[in-house]
Amino acid sequence: MAVNFKPNEDRVLVKPAPAEEKTASGIIIPDTAKEKPQRGTVVSVGPGKKDEPMFVKENDTVLYGQYAGNEIKLDGDTYLIMRNSDIFGIVG
Repeated sequence: MAVNFKPNEDRVLVKPAPAEEKTASGIIIPDTAKEKPQRGTVVSVGPGKKDEPMFVKENDTVLYGQYAGNEIKLDGDTYLIMRNSDIFGIVG
């Protein structure tokens, strides 16, 4: 998942996980009812700020707030760019 993009300061580029297609009981969720994913994979990490080191690294799976970050398109794919502080934690 190589992208030619390096975020500034405390920014992180995240590839959101795909939205759930069906519920646990097998009901298919229509596009209009799908929730925005709150999990993704870190693609690129900025250098951090002088007094605030980055706690995530590339390929970490992270959880973030539902409205965190700004959606951007790079090379035809959709990514989120957000601050390090918008990430709740690392999964696994």
